[in-house]
Amino acid sequence: MRNHFAHVLALLPALLAFGVQAQDSASTKPAARPKVVLTDDARRVHESSFVFDGHNDLPWEMRTKADSSFDKRDIAQPQPAMHTDIPRLRAGNVGAQFWSVYVPAETAQKGTAYQQTLEQIALVKTMLERYPEVFGQARTVADVERIRRSGKIASLIGVEGGHSIENSIQKLRKLHELGAGYMTLTHSDTLDWADSATDKGKSQGLSPFGEEVVLEMNRLGMLVDLSHVSDETMRDAIKISKAPVIFSHSSARAIANHPRNVPDDVLKLVPENGGVVMVNFFPGFVVPEAAERMAKMFDKIRDLRAKFPDPKDYERERRKWDQDNPYPSGSVHDVVDHIEHIIQVAGVDHVGLGSDFDGIMRVPAQLEDVSTYPNITQELLNRGHKSEDIHKLMSGNILRAMRRAEEVAREMQK
Repeated sequence: MRNHFAHVLALLPALLAFGVQAQDSASTKPAARPKVVLTDDARRVHESSFVFDGHNDLPWEMRTKADSSFDKRDIAQPQPAMHTDIPRLRAGNVGAQFWSVYVPAETAQKGTAYQQTLEQIALVKTMLERYPEVFGQARTVADVERIRRSGKIASLIGVEGGHSIENSIQKLRKLHELGAGYMTLTHSDTLDWADSATDKGKSQGLSPFGEEVVLEMNRLGMLVDLSHVSDETMRDAIKISKAPVIFSHSSARAIANHPRNVPDDVLKLVPENGGVVMVNFFPGFVVPEAAERMAKMFDKIRDLRAKFPDPKDYERERRKWDQDNPYPSGSVHDVVDHIEHIIQVAGVDHVGLGSDFDGIMRVPAQLEDVSTYPNITQELLNRGHKSEDIHKLMSGNILRAMRRAEEVAREMQK
């Protein structure tokens, strides 16, 4: 017995040390964060400004799920299968929206990218005509302000991917003429003139033609959108552009390590340019663990599109793949982590919101649809942010960038 007792005494320091290590390990494991509870004060702050979201894919959702028919899916009525409808836009206090006229990058290989983009622009205009009491088409800051005074939602158009211009400056000009307010330089695939974040590079950023595209967008007054592009393309475009750039739906790579996100060295360049990084809500870009699992997502998307060229077949297989490859959805807290990081690195004047609603397969808790933006306001207040700064990221910053882009265009057109 004495020998056994002595053996235990000899082991006691190691056992105690193990207990301390176990306790430390448990204490460092991130605890579940509490649900955000919306207060009257947050509602007041949220409603005293408005949300200007940088990216919503409702047009592509309507094309693929409703045959581009607002009779089949009347968004004046609740549409629970989508993230967006008019009642929820109103509930979220969305006052201005860039509607994406996305078409898949693969359409460039078929020679149909430009034509399909024209069809998507026509679909947005059909929506505005169908619901004239709700939406008004905006091109400028003055348009946004006028439409807001009328109580309507200012609707702008964003082209998602330079493949839509099919290597033609003339087609770029035509898209602008038809209402395009920004163009994302690439989508998932590298182009002849610009490298994508999720494909092999060709130009180590922008080619000379790519630089010409950026300067022509400046001259036209189109915002240069750097979501989806490679780090080298980001840096080249910021260097070349005479007007503020935007990231219409991107988050912070320091928080979630995905190539779709913006690295800190680029975030530090944004203030000098006057640009805005509009935070994406997709868990695969926002939640750290999910970003690691989804790092090769665009490679899989390319494979699925090649195997299933019909959009409905592709959507079915994409959903199946998504279900077979689970990843955490996160919550509104994760999105606000990205907002705060961008504020810390680039400043409060250079952050906005670019939800990617109706273009993402999964959403964070408490950011399930366009009605939920007030939860961001609440969580920012919970973390000590001032109401005037919240108004900047909700709409003020993107309006400032647009205003400056309009000034640059006037200067260049002289």
